[in-house]
Amino acid sequence: MPPDFTLLQVVPALQTGGVEQTTLDVAAAVVKAGGRALVASAGGRLELGLVERGGEAVHMPLDRKNPLVMIANARRLLALIQRQQVSLVHVRSRAPAFSALWAARRAGVPAIATYHGVYNARSALKRWYNGVMTRGDLTIANSEFTREHVIAEHGVDPKRVIAIPRGVDLIRFDPAAVTPERLAAIRAAWGIGPGERRLILLLAGRLTRWKGQALLIEALARMKAERGGDELLLVLAGDDQGRSDYTDELRRMIADAGLGDAVRLVGHVSDMPAAYLVADAAAAPSLDPEAFGRTAVEPQAMGRPVLAADHGAVRETVVDGETGWRAAPRDVAAWAAALAALIDAGPDRRAAMGEAGRARVQALYGVDRMTERTLEVYRQVLAEQVGR
Repeated sequence: MPPDFTLLQVVPALQTGGVEQTTLDVAAAVVKAGGRALVASAGGRLELGLVERGGEAVHMPLDRKNPLVMIANARRLLALIQRQQVSLVHVRSRAPAFSALWAARRAGVPAIATYHGVYNARSALKRWYNGVMTRGDLTIANSEFTREHVIAEHGVDPKRVIAIPRGVDLIRFDPAAVTPERLAAIRAAWGIGPGERRLILLLAGRLTRWKGQALLIEALARMKAERGGDELLLVLAGDDQGRSDYTDELRRMIADAGLGDAVRLVGHVSDMPAAYLVADAAAAPSLDPEAFGRTAVEPQAMGRPVLAADHGAVRETVVDGETGWRAAPRDVAAWAAALAALIDAGPDRRAAMGEAGRARVQALYGVDRMTERTLEVYRQVLAEQVGR
């Protein structure tokens, strides 16, 4: 990076999630390249990880949407930019973007935004609100699917929107790095004994309806009714973040379908590499299109085939019939057929698909590739500023 380069990333908080992890990954890459990496947020559990990577945390109430707080945040960010001689501002969420982009303009500093999700817009006002993520010098989309959405939704010049897929930490998500003790711990937590012969299918994601847990339970019940036997164990990993109504509904569905021994809700899992390795395959049945969908990519990094809903960025990350299967979204019959295809594929074909998926993730979705492309965008925007 240029001499004395200082990056300021702006996010609501540093609790958990793909946006936050990407923020830390980019901060580490900037530090490794010889720059400084500041992250302004309301704080959170990932701050320690930021500091361990050489980044610097700055606290502001950027998780607030109150207009008066947003105005105050704009002034705080302007003062921070000037005091720390920030070279470039990178904002990753809509509400803080209003404050950060204003501050960057007042300071004469270039600013970019990452469009991390396909935000719903049922009114012109909401579309205007979402469009703040396109009002910097350049917009990064986290997939080609998201890029096409941004261009169509906001009428942005295609040259000002660049797709950089989210990166997977291939050091963490490495099958060879997972110890037998970690695998044993997952099996014990899930109640999977040494005599388990069923195929284990893992759906990882918070318990919310659009992630498709209920759909998959229905599909499993349908498949069992059609085929008979007891061939599949479905593991739902994730918590409901305090919204227990949906969890209760899932439990009722499991009981009513007689799937008490075929479906397990195991709560939050912190060791996802080991979890994917314990499973034979992973599922990503999201009802709505995913802007990127790391739960369809991370299991492939661990050499596991994926069953995924055939829409959104999954069409980029899962190759149907090669690294997994894509099934029609919201279609119980299609998902029952996909479950049957997973079982009938046999261990050799599933292993070959897992190997193909890992090779593809290594080539396209490694975190180093993502961070280098992001730093290249920084260099481009800084060069354009010099040219102006």
